[in-house]
Amino acid sequence: MTGARVVLWDFDGPICRLFAGHKAERVAAGLVQWLAGRGLHGLLSDTESDTGHDSLDPHAVLRAVDRRHPGSDLVTELEERLTQEELRAATSALPTAYADPLIRTWTAVGSRLAITTNNSPRVVRAYLDGRGLTGCFAPHIYGRTPDLHLLKPDPHCLNRALNAMGAAPSAAVMIGDSPSDLAAAQRAGVPFLGYARNGQKAKLLRAAGAGLVVGSLEPLLQVLRG
Repeated sequence: MTGARVVLWDFDGPICRLFAGHKAERVAAGLVQWLAGRGLHGLLSDTESDTGHDSLDPHAVLRAVDRRHPGSDLVTELEERLTQEELRAATSALPTAYADPLIRTWTAVGSRLAITTNNSPRVVRAYLDGRGLTGCFAPHIYGRTPDLHLLKPDPHCLNRALNAMGAAPSAAVMIGDSPSDLAAAQRAGVPFLGYARNGQKAKLLRAAGAGLVVGSLEPLLQVLRG
């Protein structure tokens, strides 16, 4: 941590719970229903379209449609609908405990920060603007692009950040909360620090091979301040 010149942050999880007040499952169900309303029932498998599933993921719905119709107007429209839902969610997002002071402290000690996320960069900027944190990251906010096959676990957004900041992977660290974050970091050659807000997330990260997982950002803040 103390030697990291560049810190790559996932957004939803380490910085905030984006869907704390606007549930991700409900957003995903809305996307599925929108597709069904257009007569596109057969685009998703039974699992992908199960609107009663507790872990239904809007990104999974988006990926599933893109796999079947890559680069289509349908995918473009679906992605914009998801972005609008994420923007609504950002207004009630719950900041992760100690994230704001950790971001400010890491910036103050001279490290450079970037966002590497599967969320829309418009959403990230809206949230950071509301917290007064944009200056800690801008212009290095790398989120979802029209090329959905480049979402994590592809390391595309991490490589964009490293290239733009002129940093070697070994001089960076990534903070993420999912196995896809870990996989992207591994493929980019970036050391990984896992954040897990509950035991289930910690279990998933450790099962995926994460060597260091913290349940709070407070110890990281203490390290920097020490």
